[in-house]
Amino acid sequence: MIKKNLFIGLLLMSFTSLQAQKIITQLPDTISNWKKENKIGFDVSQNAFLNWNAGGNNSVAGLLKGNFKRDYIEDKCNWRNELIFRYGINKQEGREVRKTDDQLQINSTFGYRSDTISNWFYAGKFNFNTQFANGYAYPNTDLAISKPFAPAYVFLGIGTEYKRKDLNLNVYISPLTLKTTFVFDERLSNQGAFGVDVGKKHRTEVGFLLTNNYKTEIYKNMVLENRLSLYSDYINNFGNIDVDWQIILEMTVNEYVKATIGTHLLYDDDIKFKEEENGVQVIRGPRIQLKQMLGIGFVYSF
Repeated sequence: MIKKNLFIGLLLMSFTSLQAQKIITQLPDTISNWKKENKIGFDVSQNAFLNWNAGGNNSVAGLLKGNFKRDYIEDKCNWRNELIFRYGINKQEGREVRKTDDQLQINSTFGYRSDTISNWFYAGKFNFNTQFANGYAYPNTDLAISKPFAPAYVFLGIGTEYKRKDLNLNVYISPLTLKTTFVFDERLSNQGAFGVDVGKKHRTEVGFLLTNNYKTEIYKNMVLENRLSLYSDYINNFGNIDVDWQIILEMTVNEYVKATIGTHLLYDDDIKFKEEENGVQVIRGPRIQLKQMLGIGFVYSF
């Protein structure tokens, strides 16, 4: 009887020990340093007229957009990755379908700090920008003024980043950044479009890059985001600054419906503008590019 009880006791102890080991070995698997955020949205607007005395053309417009984030966060390391895409079209009565928005962007920033208190990180940054479809100087749709990978921009640099998680603030400063412009279209390349030498498919610059990303809730269900990028080439016209500045105000109606108001300002001295005069495209100098956005639509987060 004593041997039987002893055997049962040892068996229970072994089972308990195995269960404890199982819990210990499985517990770390539930903890991950990766954080993800996925958003897909569709904005739509429409105008319809019937016997409307003031006049007007029937039209419908749609914008498909997405934002995907993958962040790796440790005490001393921080690696942020982001994929952004936008594509919008507009169809107006008596007119061909026209593109209203077109963007594909990848951002990746890796930071390391020497202690867990400092808000300053040693950082490296990668950025890629291009578009999905051909762009035209409407109403001329015979010759594209831009195409996928014509242009495409790649920024790669090292520097320092100031990060405040409590303020949703990031400021990145790089004294050494390579900017490469790709034009993988023969006709545009032969025109020397987007700053490349005539007949060349790419151009590389070395310069100074400053970026800022700030996001805050200014009122209940109203979030304001500011994205700013300033770049200046050391060799060619140092002090002449390329600007990429976005301000977006997002207003939440409910879990799936949101309204967005935004502006996007661009200036790049290498981008020359084309105008049509007497059926001929004439190249003009650089200009400030400004886009205003207003939309309401569905957003799905997962």
